[in-house]
Amino acid sequence: MPDLFGLAPVGLGWLIAAGFLGGLVRGFSGFGTAMVFLPVAAPILGPFGAILALTVMDIFGPLPNLRRAWTQVDKPDLWRLLAGCALALPVGLWVLTRVEPEVFRYAVSLVSLGMLAVLLLGMRYRGAVSRAMVAVIGAAAGLLGGLAGLPGPVVILFYMSRVLPVAVIRATILLFLFFFDLLIVGFMTGMGRVTLAGAALGVFLAVPNVVGNWLGGHLFRPDRERLYRAAAYLLIALAALSGLPVWG
Repeated sequence: MPDLFGLAPVGLGWLIAAGFLGGLVRGFSGFGTAMVFLPVAAPILGPFGAILALTVMDIFGPLPNLRRAWTQVDKPDLWRLLAGCALALPVGLWVLTRVEPEVFRYAVSLVSLGMLAVLLLGMRYRGAVSRAMVAVIGAAAGLLGGLAGLPGPVVILFYMSRVLPVAVIRATILLFLFFFDLLIVGFMTGMGRVTLAGAALGVFLAVPNVVGNWLGGHLFRPDRERLYRAAAYLLIALAALSGLPVWG
């Protein structure tokens, strides 16, 4: 079998499985694609290759929901998040160019495990929220997104703590992550880190990812939410642990 995208069949098989499982987790829990995919993809594609494949793959998922989300989101809050993100994202990407690939793998795995711990412990921010704080959260997400490819944890945990309608929270997270994907592709293009093969791989992996999203959503039953979240947490933990450089 000829290599596709410059990858051996075994490596491509792992990426397809990770794309599908990432979609499955997101389908029945609402998050987790990056936390499942990146720990598996980073050893195969390297930091920038893994981020590019994830970003292109992940752009397709929310497209059907963008219009509805746009009518529900708090637009001033979204702009503050994106402004902070746009300022800090290139800093994170610059740092990524200065560290060894193993550092990226540690960062991805440890951030994923850290968010998992916060979710399991039920930790939430209960203080007042200012406009400046929203921008700082966006900056933190941009910095972490550039360095580890994981902008979601900071924003997700922050908005899960706020007393807002669920529709507004979901719309904010969905639109922020979608625009983050556009931002990071733009910055990586400017850095010369986007390749045709890498983008094509992301489009290819979008197929199993969308299938996983659909299946996860189809299987989800509200009365079994705890079971599905437990399964999602387990998959995230296994992916994060498997991505640690200590295994080789």
